[in-house]
Amino acid sequence: MQQKNQMLKVCGILMIIGGSIALLTSLIALIGVGALASAAAYLGGHVLVGLLVFACILLLASSAMELTTGILGVKNCDKPEKVNSCIICCFVTVGLSLLGTLLSVIAGGSVNVFSLLLSLVLPGLYLYGAYQLKKAL
Repeated sequence: MQQKNQMLKVCGILMIIGGSIALLTSLIALIGVGALASAAAYLGGHVLVGLLVFACILLLASSAMELTTGILGVKNCDKPEKVNSCIICCFVTVGLSLLGTLLSVIAGGSVNVFSLLLSLVLPGLYLYGAYQLKKAL
């Protein structure tokens, strides 16, 4: 029996927790955007609903991908032959995080470097654990 990669397992558990919270938050945000669009239409105001909806959908996709990545990490922390799927999912999660930051800049916001680094630390540690497991193959 293979020894479990603890780095991958712990990071996977943390990603499951974070992804679950983010998924719930993004669903609430999507409902809020719908309510805002309805109120704006009723009052005759103009709101950039398209950008808000896109941001919510991106947040929803990113949250679901983080949850999936975490589940794969916990499930495959002792299976070096399955580590490639973990690595691919982690890169997609990082890409969606960077796309969210880019969307924030496009919408007129600024880049919060601390938040960006914080959102990349856990996937970085996850990748480190995945590559350790891959070396065991």
